[in-house]
Amino acid sequence: MTLLSPLAPPAPTATVTFDQMLEKVRYEGAYPTRRHAEDVVRRVLEALGRQLTGDERAELAARLPQEAASCLASQIPTGRPLTGWGFVKDLAERTGGTPATTRWDTGSVLGVIARLAGDDLTTRIIRQLPDGYALLFGRAQLVRAA
Repeated sequence: MTLLSPLAPPAPTATVTFDQMLEKVRYEGAYPTRRHAEDVVRRVLEALGRQLTGDERAELAARLPQEAASCLASQIPTGRPLTGWGFVKDLAERTGGTPATTRWDTGSVLGVIARLAGDDLTTRIIRQLPDGYALLFGRAQLVRAA
């Protein structure tokens, strides 16, 4: 007989396949091909992996399909927190995109990620990151209490 700790809930697992996730991003981002959507997903998740730390990072990875979780986990957090706009500008510079298209790409991916993560985890992720990420995740910007 195995006893489970009441403090350790079962680890969440991905509820969609990587292909299903790509199709959602492709539809929401209006990308012409699956390959384009996959490139965008990989770039955005790698960039998020450079920003996200701690339990939220591990929980998010557990809720993503394995291929997406690998993109997130492949990057070491930089220790240099970027605002939401800084995140978009940094990603645009790294990929050679414009800030406008990179903002679109980021919102397309993170909106899908937010739904896969669920409301509670998405809220904790947004609270961990500097200002400006709520909009990237498709939410209203949270106001921090003084």
